[in-house]
Amino acid sequence: MIGRLKGILVEKQPPEILLDVQGVGYELLLPMTSFYNLPEVEQEITLFTHLVVREDAHLLFGFSHKQDRTLFRELIKTNGVGPKLALAILSAMSVNEFAYAIEQEELSKLVKIPGVGKKTAERLLVELKGKFKGLQQTDFFIESSHLPAPERPKLEQNLQLEDAISALVALGYKPTEAEKMVKKVLKPELTSEQLIREALKAAL
Repeated sequence: MIGRLKGILVEKQPPEILLDVQGVGYELLLPMTSFYNLPEVEQEITLFTHLVVREDAHLLFGFSHKQDRTLFRELIKTNGVGPKLALAILSAMSVNEFAYAIEQEELSKLVKIPGVGKKTAERLLVELKGKFKGLQQTDFFIESSHLPAPERPKLEQNLQLEDAISALVALGYKPTEAEKMVKKVLKPELTSEQLIREALKAAL
C-alpha cells in the first residue's frame, strides 16, 4: 500500500494531478478541499495517499491531511459509497463540516452532494454518527487573501470557466448543472480553483 508520496507537482487539472517522485510520475485524484492547498506547478508537496485496486484500474487518491484520508477510508467502507462518491463528498465539505452535518443529522446538506440520495444520506448517518465526537464546525471556505486581483484577459477567463465546469463534471455534477453553478459565482478575478470552491459552497 502506498501511504504517502513526496515529490514535485508537474501538472494539475482538477480533480487530477501528476506528481514526479524521483523520476516516476504518479497520477492522483484529489478532493477539492485538498486541491485548494496545492502550491504552484514545479513546487514540492507531500500527500497522504490511498490506493484503490479494481479489476480495470488502480486508482491513487491523494489528501493534504491525514484526517481527510481517514474520512475517505470510512466513507468507502459505507455500503453504497464508492471512491468517486467519497471524493465528491470530500470536495463539497471539509472533514469538520461533514462531521457536523452527521452529528446534527443535517440530511438536507448531505443530499445536495451529487450522488448522495436520501437513502445514502441516511445510511451515512447510521454508520458514521458518533464517530466524530469532539469535532467542532469550522468555516473551511475562507479566502487566504481578499486583495483585489488584476483584471484577467477574456480568453483566460473563459479557460478558468471551462476548467471549473470540467472539474465539477468529474465530481459527479451534470454538465448543464455544473455550468449554472459556475456562472452563478463567476467573477473576473477568480481562478478556476476559486470558482470551484465558490460553486461548491453556494450549492450547499
